[in-house]
Amino acid sequence: MTNTDEILSIKNIYKVFGSHPAEAMQLVEAGFGKKEVFEKTGQVIGVFDATFSVKRGEIFVIMGLSGSGKSTMVRLFNRLIEPTSGKIYLNGREITGLTDKELLDVRRKEMGMVFQSFALMPHMSVLENTAFGLEIAGVNESERQRRAKEALQQVGLSGQEHSYPHQLSGGMQQRVGLARALANDPTILLMDEAFSALDPLIRSEMQGELIKLQAEQKRTIIFISHDIEEAIRIGHRIAIMEGGRVIQIGTPQELISQPANDYVRTFFKGFDSSKILKAGDLARLDPDSTCHVEAPKSFKPGIGFGYLLNDQGQLVSVVDDSSTTHYSQHEQQPVYLDTPLHEVLSIAATLPYPVPVLDRNGSLKGTLSKNQLLQTLGSH
Repeated sequence: MTNTDEILSIKNIYKVFGSHPAEAMQLVEAGFGKKEVFEKTGQVIGVFDATFSVKRGEIFVIMGLSGSGKSTMVRLFNRLIEPTSGKIYLNGREITGLTDKELLDVRRKEMGMVFQSFALMPHMSVLENTAFGLEIAGVNESERQRRAKEALQQVGLSGQEHSYPHQLSGGMQQRVGLARALANDPTILLMDEAFSALDPLIRSEMQGELIKLQAEQKRTIIFISHDIEEAIRIGHRIAIMEGGRVIQIGTPQELISQPANDYVRTFFKGFDSSKILKAGDLARLDPDSTCHVEAPKSFKPGIGFGYLLNDQGQLVSVVDDSSTTHYSQHEQQPVYLDTPLHEVLSIAATLPYPVPVLDRNGSLKGTLSKNQLLQTLGSH
């Protein structure tokens, strides 16, 4: 792996569950699909030819319906489940060929994991639970206590070091589980449905903490979820899985705007896409509709409106195609590339022309018409 932006790389990974995986793989190589392989051999393909990379410092969410293969996938990363075929690279080093001793070292030092169940030891204090992995790894007591206290501070549990799990709320218990993973200072943090057992308010609070933690420490986090709102809130990119296959990977905006198929589209059905889409995701620039303010041109009949720009490409004013009416740029609230779409709706409703979309320097980057907005929002 040569791209330094990639921290984890998956190449043609398959996972076959059953007593004759080689037989299943022979059929795969002959061109048979997952369903046909099962019908012929009884072997279940949990992950089917997965190839993708995770970028350094991103929250990468893997989601899909029950049985899609998302939890199998995350366990392949640290080889809690062994891949049947394919290769996995961590920081350019292939980890699929490691010895048991080498693999144990990778798990202890480079991959932390947080499960849905808190898995805390009831007879241990919060500090002891947090330091447990370090103790198993042979770290001396003073060092593991220092690192455990630091991790507890990161998740907002300073002062709770001597409490016991039964004295904590569900959200606080999950914070301890997160602190235990962070105490090892892992290269990658793997989180499998980590917040799904929490009450909605506590879950939202933990999502916020995770976003804050990632922003402050630039950690690489791989998060498994079945909740689209959770995925959109925390994920920089999302991988959608179906039947063991990775169907599409993209930013929330890309998945909403350009779903690969109906399966991906159904995830966003009923979701208010105006909450996540930005004006820049939809804005398009028609060169025929712009001209320099010092040398105005006659716009094509029927174009509707023209946008007058200065030497720097900044929007000065808007005119109708007959050039009889000028609309000053100062008459409307600016809409920028990163303005949420739901904020654009009220502005678009008041303007007789398509909304100009600017960068932060005031340069025109495109326009948004009422029809564009209605068609986009009406399709989700």
